[in-house]
Amino acid sequence: MDSTDILVPGKRRKVEVSSAQFHQRNSGRLLGSAHLQALGSESQMITTSVTISPNGNIRFLSDRVYTVGRKKSSCDIVLNGNITIVSRVHCQFLLHGHSCKLLLTDGLFQDGFSTASKRNVGTSNKYSMNGVFVNGQRISRGTVHELFVGDEVCLGCSCRKSSHNNTLDSGFGFIVKSIVFFNTHNVIDETVQLSKNDPSARVILLLSMCRRILQSKDPISCICESLDMFGIKKPTLVYDGEKINDNPRLSCNDLELEPEKDADCVCPSDGRTLYLNRLEFMDPKGSDNCKTISLPELFYPVGSLIRVFIATFTCDVSWFLSCCKIPKHLPVTIACHDSVRCWSSETDSRTSSPCSDYSNLILVYPQFPEEIAFGKDHKKRGVGCHHPKLIVLQRKDSIRIIVTSANLVSRQWNTITNTVWFQDFPYMNNPNYSAFFTSLSTSEIIEESCTDFVAQLAGFMASLIVDAPSEAYWITELANYDFRGAAAYLVASVPGIHAHVSPSFSPDYKLSERMEIMYSKSSNFKLLGYVKSSVVGLSHRFYSKNDSTGTELKTLALFLKNCKKDAFGLSEVVLRRTSNIAADVNAVSVLVSDLNEFSKGAYIQLGFVPKDIAKWISPLSDVGYFSFSAFIFPKEALTAALGSCNSKVQLILHVSQGPNFFNISRSIQPEYFVPLCSLLATVQRHMGIWRLQELLCRYRWPESLETDFVYGCSSIGTSVCPQYLASFSAASGKKSLLFTDSEESDPEWGRWNTTHELKSPSLSILFPTIERSRNAIHGIQSSRCLLAFSEKTWLKLRNSGTLHDEVPHPNVRLGYPMHVKVACRRFQAKEDNALSFGWIYCGSHNFSPSAWGHQMQCPTSLSENSASSSRLHICNYELGIVFVFPPPSNNVLKDVVGGAKRPNLDDINLPFVMPAPKYSYNDRPTTAQAIREVVAFEKETHLVDNISVTEEDAIDEEIADDEDVFEYVNSTEEKEDEKIYAEMLWSQVSSSGTP
Repeated sequence: MDSTDILVPGKRRKVEVSSAQFHQRNSGRLLGSAHLQALGSESQMITTSVTISPNGNIRFLSDRVYTVGRKKSSCDIVLNGNITIVSRVHCQFLLHGHSCKLLLTDGLFQDGFSTASKRNVGTSNKYSMNGVFVNGQRISRGTVHELFVGDEVCLGCSCRKSSHNNTLDSGFGFIVKSIVFFNTHNVIDETVQLSKNDPSARVILLLSMCRRILQSKDPISCICESLDMFGIKKPTLVYDGEKINDNPRLSCNDLELEPEKDADCVCPSDGRTLYLNRLEFMDPKGSDNCKTISLPELFYPVGSLIRVFIATFTCDVSWFLSCCKIPKHLPVTIACHDSVRCWSSETDSRTSSPCSDYSNLILVYPQFPEEIAFGKDHKKRGVGCHHPKLIVLQRKDSIRIIVTSANLVSRQWNTITNTVWFQDFPYMNNPNYSAFFTSLSTSEIIEESCTDFVAQLAGFMASLIVDAPSEAYWITELANYDFRGAAAYLVASVPGIHAHVSPSFSPDYKLSERMEIMYSKSSNFKLLGYVKSSVVGLSHRFYSKNDSTGTELKTLALFLKNCKKDAFGLSEVVLRRTSNIAADVNAVSVLVSDLNEFSKGAYIQLGFVPKDIAKWISPLSDVGYFSFSAFIFPKEALTAALGSCNSKVQLILHVSQGPNFFNISRSIQPEYFVPLCSLLATVQRHMGIWRLQELLCRYRWPESLETDFVYGCSSIGTSVCPQYLASFSAASGKKSLLFTDSEESDPEWGRWNTTHELKSPSLSILFPTIERSRNAIHGIQSSRCLLAFSEKTWLKLRNSGTLHDEVPHPNVRLGYPMHVKVACRRFQAKEDNALSFGWIYCGSHNFSPSAWGHQMQCPTSLSENSASSSRLHICNYELGIVFVFPPPSNNVLKDVVGGAKRPNLDDINLPFVMPAPKYSYNDRPTTAQAIREVVAFEKETHLVDNISVTEEDAIDEEIADDEDVFEYVNSTEEKEDEKIYAEMLWSQVSSSGTP
């Protein structure tokens, strides 16, 4: 077998062998010819010593080597003009008579090939300077590459063909129009090789065309191109009312077929499979061992879509609309990052409509809170980015949730490896709003059925669209689908400083306007969650100018002293609707009292609920959907009242079902969409690393059975160090082996810490070496603006033994960059047929405190109890899913129990090779500095031309982390707009606290 007969599965690609190893045989050879068409403006700049057919195509005869370049004395095809991107001797073609193949090599063929017509080209320029590209991919130097009809050959650059005029956008090259071979006794004259009267020629031609169609990624257009060679009229293909025959590169994926005619394109999923995106060279019917899917397949059939929601970091809107054939009338919401709009305080900056032809397409720019910026200097805007990759496809009978690592740009779906998880959920007749609140940040246990899936999804989506009122309807749409069969857990990160604060006793009072119905201790409405807010306007009431005798301050101190406190130091206060205040009909007052005497009117007003909170709790309370109660830290209130600092007081809102909660689905009106969205956006849920802890630390993982603990990603945070590694591992359920089997009830007992981490690194970080990136098919430039790993962090970690090379799996993806964010902790007993178990994460989170959160302690003066002093500082919006395979109970570790196969972690295929090879002494990660050094070297040695970052590359991926400046920001300081709001309300309230 000749080397070019060996094909890599899934791609028309040759095993790399020297051209000198490919020998021509003198027996069994067929005569033939091939026609190449020059593309673009270069057709006017070509001189040639070979035959030109009547239609202007260049014709090659079999078993003759043809040289292409700029040097007239050495080349058969000469490109004239000042085109220095093409070498003097650039490449050679050979139509091989024995194997019936058109061959191409970068530079010159070596010994063993016929040189009957080969000119004296010398040996000084063995290869081209800037490379030869076939269909956008550079071929390796010194190897032989087979060409097929329809292939594009570009010289010096990987230019792409323009879809509207069938010409190259830039550069110089050819397209292969035909390849024909004949038995020698059938050939009478070369000019009639395509004669319809030659049966042998027609048979050979037919076999050649069938072979090409079978190997083509584009069989429809391939057939259409071939029919007229047999004198057969092409059928008329129509799509969206337009003829498509004139587009020879139209893919079958571009045809929106009816479901009954193309059922294989519908890809339902139960959520138990992790897919990879299908790269552009891959066969759609790949191996089941590595399931792949394309973006159009995820959207198919587009005609049945009701609406679409997308969250992404970067997006190419025009490409997306074209790629997925989005109808102009379809409502599409895309939440994406913008370095200016996302930090703007103006709500008008939250949305835009970029496409006039798509009136229902809206871009949303989620806001970042000021508290995550660097201290008080908001001009720096912090380091946060909107980084999730979520797609929600709503249909009448189902809704599809897609969590991927690919941004909404062509490059990441077609040429870079990304993970794709999706699951379809059925429509249900009775909307279920209570499912939005099944995830509590208390001790409630999350069931194995992942019943909090929609609660996490609704809360996360609400946080993205809370400043876009026109999109709030999305939350009510989610209530119409049944998410109880979710196969994985959602893990979200939302920017902000999050805290663990939950009252430990039930409230006595709820928000009301009428005193006589405020008492709620006898109500049995279910607790739904907590919201962290504040009290504003307190300093106005108790400053000396307003309370010169200090009487009210003494009364407040007396009330606070007698307040009943829970385990966290929280005391209940009373909320009262004051709708008759003209300044704000939604105003809510905060009252402090000895609750045993409250009914007698013994209370004092502390301040008000902030305007942005009052605007949604008031209407939701008035309509009876929800009930709200409140708690404060008395010490904070007294400190603020003394005027020692210009601050507001933390207010913990207790959210429970209202008397009309179960009537929401039947009675909710559009005016309540925005308040409901605001509630879901602010209700407390575990985020980031705390969410991992919530999911994974409830299991007792057998440390002695751990086989792997890895994290592969495209960005490493600058704050990653042994302390952070220990924190992440502890949140993932890792314990010190010494204490694993202890019965100690203290949750901190045996917790993995920095001391353990320094002695024995807990996990392996997978990141591509610079050599792997350098040897990629598209070279080092394919990793620019995609991978983020600072040299400073590399120097911190190089001797830790934690770094391993990220080798793509399966091997058909070797040479293509990876953009996956996948973590896996695997356990397995050593006995035969033992069950593998553990957990797998995939999504948008890179290994970074910006993504997962940085745990910090706030000053003790800000809280009365240490339990509330723990803070989680998150900079990014992120989203991912976690597969959990719990440890087998009763020490049953067998893969098959009672004849039934147990869920197995190994059923999920990881996108990288395991076990991952550890960095050797000379290995170095693909840091920005390493990339610059490689580019400089290649320029200096003339291996590549000048490399410039294109606009697409520049916006393709992450904003590099810069997290070393973590500091606690006193978020309880009153803002100027809050002061103005409180002053307006106080001006319309009497000194007694009544309006």
